[in-house]
Amino acid sequence: MSQLKVNLDKIHNLVSPDEIKSMQKEIEEAQATLHNKSGKGNDYLGWLNLPSEITEEEISSIEETVQQINESSEILVVVGIGGSYLGSRAVIDALSNNFSYLLSKEKRKAPLVLFAGQNIGEDYIHELLSILDDKTYSIVVISKSGTTTEPAIAFRLLKQHLENKHGKEKAKSRIFAVTDKSKGALLELANQEGYKTFVIPDDVGGRFSVLTPVGLLPIAAAGFNIRELINGAKTMQSITSGTSNLDENPSLLYAAARNALYKKGKKIEILATYTPNLHYFIEWWKQLYGESEGKDGKGIFPAGVDFTSDLHSMGQMIQDGERNIFETVIKITNPKNKITVPEDANNLDKLNYIAGKRIHEVNDMATLGTILAHVDGNVPNIQIELSSINENVLGQTIYFYEKACAVSGYTLGVNPFDQPGVEAYKKNMFALLGKPGFEKETEEIRKKIN
Repeated sequence: MSQLKVNLDKIHNLVSPDEIKSMQKEIEEAQATLHNKSGKGNDYLGWLNLPSEITEEEISSIEETVQQINESSEILVVVGIGGSYLGSRAVIDALSNNFSYLLSKEKRKAPLVLFAGQNIGEDYIHELLSILDDKTYSIVVISKSGTTTEPAIAFRLLKQHLENKHGKEKAKSRIFAVTDKSKGALLELANQEGYKTFVIPDDVGGRFSVLTPVGLLPIAAAGFNIRELINGAKTMQSITSGTSNLDENPSLLYAAARNALYKKGKKIEILATYTPNLHYFIEWWKQLYGESEGKDGKGIFPAGVDFTSDLHSMGQMIQDGERNIFETVIKITNPKNKITVPEDANNLDKLNYIAGKRIHEVNDMATLGTILAHVDGNVPNIQIELSSINENVLGQTIYFYEKACAVSGYTLGVNPFDQPGVEAYKKNMFALLGKPGFEKETEEIRKKIN
């Protein structure tokens, strides 16, 4: 049963229900291209049936490794960038206590998961290594090639730190590699050193890899139920594969709505949440849609906000700025905790009018009030309603967005599964750092600088 609903009531001031229905053929053709594997990037469609094809052997292997990590480590450091860390962080943060970093391992019942390799901040790396000085920890390093600059630097430093701490032999049992099955520098190192390895499937790109060991290993190590995550994704796979009717297929309905808005000049989609735990889910979504759609001079720019806090910073721009945006709100129907606003005898803050109400009710009214204000300000609003936040619902939501992204990309007429633009900054960086083989580029850059 679907725990996710797409509500388009608040876009009809710009895009009518009939206009959405008129997208049926276009969206249907995009889905057929996807399912028939006849479009560009069709060698990266392994994610499409992944939830129903994951084997018991694969899940058990992850769970056995997690037990080993749990028994030996207070902290797990996950090394990766882009899709190699955003998916796992999105799920872990969504399911975690916001203040879990302050809790003991006994109260968390799992290692604290920290991340490295997603930046080249010297202070960040120094502070992480300082924290690890007096902690027991393991490393999961994630990279198909093993040569991506940011995670490669972080792993070189962490590997050295771990070996200095435990000795080279004992360190080997605390390092786990998620990488290509047959090639690459990380696989070569793992084979030389004897690290346990997990495979990133050849036909699954990084931003679609949450339901591979890339995401499943860190999520399980953080203490969460990956079987339920997979089951949720399997449910949404079934729902979105069984019909091309927009009214019955939430992924296609969302893809149709956002493309209809794009045709009306809405070039920016702001994904908003009123739930702090979903901050990194938005970051994952931004990569998924940014890398998939932003090419060939096309694409809806993905941005994100955390409400209500960002209403006090970005709210003015959204309400009264240039009218090239639409908003999608992830709304949680049933949060797991219950707190009510207390009565105060003095009532100096004038809040007694909401005394006795749940914080969730106050947040809901803030959500509704903001949506109404933004719609009145000509910002159409899509609502993604989730029943709650748990592994099953997150699995459904991940697959929902992945499927919608692929269909939306084909509808736009781009290849949703490549990212040629990402290489441009790398070429310049390598040339500036003097990497062998980039002498020509170095000379060209010097001319530009001078």
